[in-house]
Amino acid sequence: MPPPRFFCETPLAAGGRIELPAALAHHAQRVLRLADGTPIVLFDGLGGQYPAVLRIEGRRTLAELGAHAAIDCELRGQLVLIQGLASGDKMDWVVEKAVELGISELWPVAAERSVLRLSGPRLEKRLDHWRAIVRAASEQCGRNRLMVVHPPAPLAHCLDTVHGPALFCHPEGPLDFRMALDNVHDRLTLMVGPEGGWSPDELALAQRKGLIGTRFGPRVLRTETAGLALASAATVLLDW
Repeated sequence: MPPPRFFCETPLAAGGRIELPAALAHHAQRVLRLADGTPIVLFDGLGGQYPAVLRIEGRRTLAELGAHAAIDCELRGQLVLIQGLASGDKMDWVVEKAVELGISELWPVAAERSVLRLSGPRLEKRLDHWRAIVRAASEQCGRNRLMVVHPPAPLAHCLDTVHGPALFCHPEGPLDFRMALDNVHDRLTLMVGPEGGWSPDELALAQRKGLIGTRFGPRVLRTETAGLALASAATVLLDW
């Protein structure tokens, strides 16, 4: 069984000895019940990881770090998901699975038909929650670089950041998904609407920005399914 993996915001260096942050120490000792001398792995989200040994000294929980291991399991290309805000725990699901699938950036969009509306402290709390999911999912799946979750923004702002091929998922899209990938090489942006889909104005904006409408089979996919299905298919078809 591989050693437990932990994301650690404390600066890491080969051969170092660090005290673990309180939340990490609590999880290691009280939740996982790890004992003194247990092998673990630490990573800081910047790439690579450090094998380490857990040390428990009274009330202090420390780690003795080994040599940096340049291990990454990122996709060969960059995959960006523009996701219309979904209600309930659907966004949590999308964030977690996007990490597992290797997506590098997630842009939540406050779309016209989004049921979920976030602002002020509620927005900051939800963003912190999503980023915590990113860290936990990275620990589980083996990624050593953290997926970027941007603050929710209007679609126009998100589209201004797009460069390279970009597709929007639509049941009546003119191109089959496989054909839409013909000119994709090392970066792809996917745009998926909320529960009610994109509004006509949003679709027109995407087209003006050069995005191409694509369909993915004969069925209409739910918002929490569409982006993940497209991302999975893209990584296989592009051999990423």
